[in-house]
Amino acid sequence: MASNFPPDPSSVRFGGPWTHRDVHANGIRLHIASAGPEHPDAPLVVLLHGFADFWWSWRHQLTALAELGNHVVAVDLRGYGDSDKPPRGYDGWTLAGDIAGLIRALGHTGATLVGHADGGLVCWATAVLHPRLVRSIAVVSSPHPAALKSSVLRDNTQRRAWLPEFLRDQLPRYPEHRLTRDDGAGAVRILADRGARSWTRTAEFADSANRMRSAIQIPGAAHCGLEYRRWAFRSQWRADGRRFMAVMRQPIDIPVVSMRGEFDRYILPATVHRGPQLSPHRRVVTIRDAAHFAHLENPDAVTAEIAKLLAGTDRRRPGRYA
Repeated sequence: MASNFPPDPSSVRFGGPWTHRDVHANGIRLHIASAGPEHPDAPLVVLLHGFADFWWSWRHQLTALAELGNHVVAVDLRGYGDSDKPPRGYDGWTLAGDIAGLIRALGHTGATLVGHADGGLVCWATAVLHPRLVRSIAVVSSPHPAALKSSVLRDNTQRRAWLPEFLRDQLPRYPEHRLTRDDGAGAVRILADRGARSWTRTAEFADSANRMRSAIQIPGAAHCGLEYRRWAFRSQWRADGRRFMAVMRQPIDIPVVSMRGEFDRYILPATVHRGPQLSPHRRVVTIRDAAHFAHLENPDAVTAEIAKLLAGTDRRRPGRYA
């Protein structure tokens, strides 16, 4: 039965083989779950969740990558979970600044970034805007922002899959209500609609759904999550958005692995493959037996691809940041 009171932000601090910490970066407090050796010589891996989600969706990779000797942190992005929820700062510039500040605050000079969906877009932005701090990136169901924009404009199939909900999210108040009503049923709907049919009948799905529906009801979380999408849309007609997209078209000269579940109906194969000149060292991988949430649906396969990326980059030392 649903509670009459909204969940406390601290309710996302689930126990496990990790440590919960608050880190101050870029003027806000970010909640992280941390595992593995916490010293500057251990390669840092930062895990960034997607829309209507929180750090928990990376729990499999958090522990598995830590066992390989990495310092791994799963982040509640600005506005989500137990991180601060300021009224502003949901633009690409600021979100990239959050992650750059987090890397520095953790005492590292560089990191591998891993992101799903909107979290992947933050990976791309941080790699372009703070190149000295990013060794490599791995993204799940998250094409390059310029490639996604081009696909939505030029590809009718991708536009039909992606645009209607994105446009509904621009309305005031209604999208927040749609996400949080009926005990957070909107978050469960996203998980069910975009996950593989076989996965949605598993205990893993049920557990993830219950935790996501609670996290999205934390006061402010639904509104802040939607602000990411509202900035992405409204900025297209403003100077800051045009400037951001122009900067994002600069190629990134680091290793990239771009993963997509074979049954993903939301982000299509042609979109993921578009724009190879934007990341010339990119490897595109299809994750079998998975759809949009491949890191949850087939976690071992996703972890293996991230481990391959780290094996090729963990000795690459980025330049010192300014």
